[in-house]
Amino acid sequence: MSDHSTGTRDEWLAARVELLEREKELTRQSDELARQRQELPWVQVDEDYRFQTEAGERTLAELFDGCSQLLVFHLMYGPEDELPCIGCSYHGDSFDRAVAHLPDHDVRFVAVSRGPLDKLLAYKRRIGWSFPWVSAEGNDFSLDFSVFTDQGRRDGTGFNFGTAKNAGIDLRSVELHGLSAFALQDGIVHHTYSTYDRGTDVLNVDWQLLDRAPRGRGGDFGGWPRRRYEYELVTEWGQTPL
Repeated sequence: MSDHSTGTRDEWLAARVELLEREKELTRQSDELARQRQELPWVQVDEDYRFQTEAGERTLAELFDGCSQLLVFHLMYGPEDELPCIGCSYHGDSFDRAVAHLPDHDVRFVAVSRGPLDKLLAYKRRIGWSFPWVSAEGNDFSLDFSVFTDQGRRDGTGFNFGTAKNAGIDLRSVELHGLSAFALQDGIVHHTYSTYDRGTDVLNVDWQLLDRAPRGRGGDFGGWPRRRYEYELVTEWGQTPL
């Protein structure tokens, strides 16, 4: 552990109460942001997207599967990738099991990637996920809902509403991560919300738990996560999992 200030229980309690006020304010702001998200205008989806699923080809409307709301996680697993993005795998572990509660609120959840369905399902079995994961191979769904403008399609600057840095990467050709929301009303699909980059941070329970740990996300044990089965392999070799 690095050096850190110490104090009495009374000093800790006074500091904690002060921090609690700021936490409560953040909670109130978060509630207000949630309300504003729900007030965004809906945009009708006219493209006839087709997805490959375990149950055969499905349209975007069919992915709702009896619900009126749909959350789509754009999981980075491109057609040429050997494995999905390790960060997206980290997110997937947070979603698994949790999304089983969503249909009770009239919400379906599905992950979408551009990779072929057989590769997605093979990885899903390997890591033990239970949530639906479908392939958008051959259509522009992932590109369109990474919020690329027409200019962004040409120069690769549209990700995260144009705020992301290109860093020399051709964003038009890579799989990108994010969460998009859709509503189904009178048989018509509408796009209602999308978030990317650090906007998905709060969706990962591990990050939220680490933020409340004494050393947060950093310290000697900080760094990028591994795929779940990789921790087990390292442990078997007699090494420290992290």
